[in-house]
Amino acid sequence: MNDTIYIISGTNRPQAVSLQIANVYLQEFNALNVKAEIIDLQELPADYLFSGLYENAGKSEITMNFRKKMKEGKKFVFVIAEYNGSFPGVLKAFIDGLEFPDSFTNKKCALVGLSAGEQGAVLAMSHLTDILNYCGAHVLAQKPKLAMVSQNMEDGKITNERYMKHIKLQVQQLLDF
Repeated sequence: MNDTIYIISGTNRPQAVSLQIANVYLQEFNALNVKAEIIDLQELPADYLFSGLYENAGKSEITMNFRKKMKEGKKFVFVIAEYNGSFPGVLKAFIDGLEFPDSFTNKKCALVGLSAGEQGAVLAMSHLTDILNYCGAHVLAQKPKLAMVSQNMEDGKITNERYMKHIKLQVQQLLDF
C-alpha cells in the first residue's frame, strides 16, 4: 500500500464542477505537504461499461492504472455530484470494476457532495456510504455538502468561507483518521 491520498472526481461529464472541487482538495493536501493525486473519471474509456468491466477488467491501460491505485491506496476522497437524487452511474460502474474486496477493505474514505440545488448531494453521499461500507471501507462522518456549488465558486476556487472551513476540517480529519 502507498500513502498517496487519491481524490476521485466522480463524474465523466466534461467541464464538470467535480474536477474543480477535486483540485481544491489537491491544493489543500499539497499545502500540508501530503501526497495526493486526482483520479478523474473523465479519463475512463468512452465504452468503459463494455471494455472495462467483468471479463474485460484490466485490459485497458488506464483502467489497470486506476485499479492499481485504488487497490494500493489507503485513503480516498470521493467528490460526488448529485445526479437524479444519487451519484453518477459512472462512479458506480468504476467501483464495480475494482477488485473486491481488496480495493476498500479497512480503508478510509471521505465524501464531499455538490449540487446545483439546495441539497448538497445528501442522498448521493448516503447511497455511496452504504456501498463503501458494504465493501469494507470506513467512511468519515464529516461530509461537506456544497449546495448551489456554482454560485459559490469563481475561477475554479470556492468563494464560500463556510464551505472552505468544512473542507479544511475534513482534510485534517481524514489525515488523523
